[in-house]
Amino acid sequence: MTDTPDTMDWDAAKEEMRRWYWWGVPTFFKCPWNETPGTSDIAVLGVPHSSGNGSTERDQHLGPRAVRNVSALYRRGHGRFGFVPWDVCTVHDAGDVPLPEAMVNDISVRHIEAYARRFNDAGTRLVSIGGDHAITGPLLKAVGGEGSRLTAGRPVALVHFDSHTDSYHHLPHWLGSRRSAAHWSSYTVKEGSVDAQRSTQIGIRPNVGTPGSRHTSEELGYRVIGMDEIEEIGWQGVAGAVRERVGDAPVYITFDLDSLDPCDAPGVSNLEPGYPGLRIGEAVRILQSLRGLDIVGGDVVCLMPIKDSPNQITAMNAMVVAFEMIALMADRMREKG
Repeated sequence: MTDTPDTMDWDAAKEEMRRWYWWGVPTFFKCPWNETPGTSDIAVLGVPHSSGNGSTERDQHLGPRAVRNVSALYRRGHGRFGFVPWDVCTVHDAGDVPLPEAMVNDISVRHIEAYARRFNDAGTRLVSIGGDHAITGPLLKAVGGEGSRLTAGRPVALVHFDSHTDSYHHLPHWLGSRRSAAHWSSYTVKEGSVDAQRSTQIGIRPNVGTPGSRHTSEELGYRVIGMDEIEEIGWQGVAGAVRERVGDAPVYITFDLDSLDPCDAPGVSNLEPGYPGLRIGEAVRILQSLRGLDIVGGDVVCLMPIKDSPNQITAMNAMVVAFEMIALMADRMREKG
């Protein structure tokens, strides 16, 4: 018998096809597309922004689309946590932040903050995909400090994976951008969104900047755990140090993909050769060690799809990091009922 338009169950056919990564319109993790704040517990937000770091290669605004394309193939179950995040909370693809003046960083960061604040006001947690690292400043301003619904007005403890400190407050601007990819981890402390005394910067390479370049972070109160120290204490030592500093504070995670070793993330805007970076397995273990903490937001930044390898390994590792952030949030919701 031949199926006809009248006899075919199209809804059943679509449901059967959902398992295949190459079918359908790409969204983050094949989530439903819903841009309305408050309709989800967790929203995955694209932030296609490239004008915050003019000193390196651009095109980081292509990151959200690249992660959408690869994330459809990822398994939804979390093997170590023993659950499926989508089974315990509502996760939506919230689309992209509209950036009509995208080439002007200091206008765009205001637009990013205003757009993200709508989700905080509605009680929705964001996992954001960038975009260069200038996006983290406005995202932190939207979720941490006075007036924040998700933190009850408290500043966040920042867990910052990176090769660079991004705390260059001794420079008035970065090629004209004042709220740049090089400044955000400083101004968010000074303006009350981040509690540096509870925050940690992880993976800083020994060959970046100039001697003493970590001093700006240390002046602010950050604990800096560079790659030399990580080689000595291992991921377990990093995990213990981070949790000790966080205490009971709400947590925001920012993950610059250049913190990873170039063999795991060749498609980034600031490749740092010569000194090993974190391997993706170590980074995942550190992320998973944050289980049980109150993760109120997170982002993955600095993906350069045009530099990625043919198998898109950098985009896939960005997908893995975003999934771990979703899982941490969902697991906390599950435990709290």
